[in-house]
Amino acid sequence: MSACVPTRADDPRREEHSHEPHSPPPARRPRLAGADVSASIAVFLIALPLSLGIALATGAPLQAGLVAAAVGGLVAGRLGGAPLQVSGPAAGLTVVTAELIHQYGWRTTCAITVLAGLAQLGLGLLRVARTALAVSPAIVHGMLAGIGVTIAVAQLHIVLGGIPHSSVLDNLRELPAQLARVHPAALAVSVLTLALLVLWPRLPGRAGKLLRKVPTPLVAVAVATTTASLMGLSLPKVDLPSWSSHALAALPDGPVLGLVAAVLTITLVCSVQSLLGAVAVDKLVAGRPEQSAQVGRSDLDRELLGQGAANVVSGALGGLPIAGVAVRSSANVHAGAVSRNSTMLHGVLVVVAALLMVPILELIPLASLAALVMAVGIQMVSLHHIRTVTRHREVLVYAVTTLAVVFFGVLEGVTLGIAMAVGVALHRLTRTRITHDETEGVHHVHVRGQLTFLAVPRLSRTLHLVPQGADAVVELDGSFMDHAAYESLQDWQNTHTVHGGTVELVGRRSGVRIGEPTGPAGLQALAAVAAEESADCRCHPWTPWRNHQCEIPEAALLRDGQPGDAQGTGADDAGGGAAPSDANGALRADGTDSTGGRGGIGGHGGTGEPDKVSEPSPTGGDADSLARPDDPQDNTADAHEDTGTGAATDTSRPSARQLARGISAFQRNTAPLVRGELARLAREGQQPSQLFLTCADSRLVTSMITSSGPGDLFVVRNVGNLVPLPGHESGDDSVAAAIEYAVDVLEVRSITVCGHSGCGAMQALLASEPGAAQTPLRRWLRHGEPSLERMSDEDRPWARLAGRAPADAVEQLCLTNVVQQLEHLRAHESVARALRAGELELHGMYFHVGEAQAYLLTEGHEDRVFDHVGVADLSA
Repeated sequence: MSACVPTRADDPRREEHSHEPHSPPPARRPRLAGADVSASIAVFLIALPLSLGIALATGAPLQAGLVAAAVGGLVAGRLGGAPLQVSGPAAGLTVVTAELIHQYGWRTTCAITVLAGLAQLGLGLLRVARTALAVSPAIVHGMLAGIGVTIAVAQLHIVLGGIPHSSVLDNLRELPAQLARVHPAALAVSVLTLALLVLWPRLPGRAGKLLRKVPTPLVAVAVATTTASLMGLSLPKVDLPSWSSHALAALPDGPVLGLVAAVLTITLVCSVQSLLGAVAVDKLVAGRPEQSAQVGRSDLDRELLGQGAANVVSGALGGLPIAGVAVRSSANVHAGAVSRNSTMLHGVLVVVAALLMVPILELIPLASLAALVMAVGIQMVSLHHIRTVTRHREVLVYAVTTLAVVFFGVLEGVTLGIAMAVGVALHRLTRTRITHDETEGVHHVHVRGQLTFLAVPRLSRTLHLVPQGADAVVELDGSFMDHAAYESLQDWQNTHTVHGGTVELVGRRSGVRIGEPTGPAGLQALAAVAAEESADCRCHPWTPWRNHQCEIPEAALLRDGQPGDAQGTGADDAGGGAAPSDANGALRADGTDSTGGRGGIGGHGGTGEPDKVSEPSPTGGDADSLARPDDPQDNTADAHEDTGTGAATDTSRPSARQLARGISAFQRNTAPLVRGELARLAREGQQPSQLFLTCADSRLVTSMITSSGPGDLFVVRNVGNLVPLPGHESGDDSVAAAIEYAVDVLEVRSITVCGHSGCGAMQALLASEPGAAQTPLRRWLRHGEPSLERMSDEDRPWARLAGRAPADAVEQLCLTNVVQQLEHLRAHESVARALRAGELELHGMYFHVGEAQAYLLTEGHEDRVFDHVGVADLSA
């Protein structure tokens, strides 16, 4: 595994690594070229059997698949905007192409491909590529699933030794008869191919790890072909006619409307699949720092131009339609490709194989290729996609699209899917839930959803359930209200208050009142409630987990609170951090920073930016509360906040308001969703799978980083993620007790020590001075001194990051500290005993906060490398 090691001035052996992390030296360029060559070979070995199989599934000449693969590599690879995306004949185009060949013939289908390519060129010149991304993912996944079902049912006939029919219904209708006349040899070869496709990626052990590097499709087809040849089985095999008789495109012949529909279908499917594939490849590359530093993001308009040019050339030369292919693109990225050279070289290899390997290719049984394509079709019905659309409540759109593609065709299926998506969106817009209940004499009317004229009759009926003269609270949980709903609500409020009743209008955040409780004047601002709330909230829309920590401007506090509530709410309130910092966010053991202010443990360390320093409290109060330096607040203030439920718990200071709002939001929105799971945990007790020991830094959200739920992690947090060595003088009973409890009582299976970037404790260690006053913080940080000694020891290799050098000495110490604390863990008796019994694993982890990138420690005899954790692979 390659890694960039930071240099040490006194070690000449490390001088060769003194270049910038993202600027590789010229001497490394041959290695990058070698990576492109090896990646092109891996992609070629996958593309060859798949191209032949897809051509077989469409009913096109088998050479058409090779032509499309070669053109996809050379033309789309050279002109496209996604350097690492590999284009060629795609399984998603199989059904469309098969229908066109059946209806118009092969040469007209080639002409349709050329026209579709020209349409793509036009769309690329209009720069509308990103418009294709507006198509709901449920429609795209449903289209691919429908195509996958169609492919699998058709290829099943070839697997059984028969001939597929033109439609899914015909194939299903003839399946019982086909089962009655199974061809044993074809079935045996197909079963062997499918078995290898399933078992090869699961080979165990070190030998299996080496064997798995050989592409699975190549292994499955090669073994099936060899077995059929050695056993002398009589089977239909690949038949590649002479290139001199290869059919090229001809002038389109057929009804104009039918041809236009065919061109639009090919254009739509090719474009959407290619553009979504380019976006997915970007995500894959972003998860591999060694590639993302050298490969830019995709240019979608250029990618559309490249795909259009490739389809023009492929159709003119008698090839299949071309699109970006997920399987080959994923293999290209994981093989380490760093430029478009790998894609183009794979096209050259396909040309060489088509010219020189014809005798070998003609040994492949058609049943083996059919089994391969059938497996690809089954994989297109992704359970992950089904779970995703179900979670987003779009399963109806997915199901309608899938069934329509299967029974009517791709264009019809996509059209019905779009219509269903629009219908679901309109239903959500018009769906409004209005309820009424009475609590302690106060009538509550809850409105969930958008208030439009369609909801006015139900709103009016519910409002008139409130008796005259009663106290009423109307809670609006939505971001839109049209004029009809506004008028209806205003008229009812005026009438109700005239008869002696009171009306309080609150927004979707508990405690946010709209207007005065008893007067109609506040209703004038009701139509702008969403704008008012967003003006009060300074959080960004992409950080919804911070919505309950909104920094409310003083003007909003004055507007929402009582006249006397404005005292002490400004930035001069007592705030501060758990420990002092210097100008770079480092903790200082003497209790002050270079400016006399107080900073936070996390700070902004490592960024070169000074922390914001809060001013002293005007009341002379102590500043020892655990608040962030850039959000000064005092959580001990006493005040009163009206939460809309009649409880007098108002507060006058931001922290208390945020705390109350956060708890209220949890009780209202989250508690109903997790109550069942928490009730189960209460009954069964905690059964965590691992102990997670990390820093107390407020920016580390362990459940978010590890995608964990309640009860999954037993978390221990302290300043600097330190594990004191056991012993009477140096030990720390709190951490040791947690370790013993987790290992011996909870029986966790793993312990993870997680460090992070910009750690204030590590900065404090680097800035520590001998003989400084022994404050509580200083006495705690002495447990990190072995990490300092380890980093200074020339005889020990440095802990390092894969793909780049540590940014500075602080990051280097953060990495070294994780390794050192793992050694401290092994010194604890309970951990050592569990390790000897093979019941426990230790893991090191480093989280870069600014990049949102996790690194896991891979330990060897002399290697301590933190390797990045990438995103999931593309599905087939």
